[in-house]
Amino acid sequence: MFRLNLSNQNLHLNSSIWAKFTNLRYLSLKSDHLKNIPEGISELKNLRVLDLSGNDFKVLPKSFNKLSNLQELYLNDDKYFQFEKNISVLSKLPNLKSLHIENDGLEKLPKNIFRLYKFESLYLNNNQFKNVPLEIKGLKNLKYLDLHDNKFKIPNMINELQGIGIKIRF
Repeated sequence: MFRLNLSNQNLHLNSSIWAKFTNLRYLSLKSDHLKNIPEGISELKNLRVLDLSGNDFKVLPKSFNKLSNLQELYLNDDKYFQFEKNISVLSKLPNLKSLHIENDGLEKLPKNIFRLYKFESLYLNNNQFKNVPLEIKGLKNLKYLDLHDNKFKIPNMINELQGIGIKIRF
């Protein structure tokens, strides 16, 4: 099995169950109201994409750095997620290139975001940014930045258009 979608299940999973999914490349635990991320997920060595959107956790487990092949992480709609406190864990993921932090109520980026310099894509849409966050300057490998549907102060003429947003390719 390469893909496993356990979204909207309200699961209470035993950490030992993850050992059975050694070839798993995609895992969705979206909207499962998880207060903690199961430690056993860290054993999924082949995992490439992980969707943890719509949950209730604040921090990622320190063992998360074992996900050495993780390339894309979804943390959308995670209102309790403490982005700044998790940067040290995220920065230890050697192949993580794409991060989705959409609709999380962010008003600014953490000052230590420069530690995520390996990121190529950053999705920050549907947050509370009023200006393009200057902290992105520290993301030297960034090729794509999605900032649509934020609270940007845009001239009235443009403001009348619906669906306005900012997507930047470098």
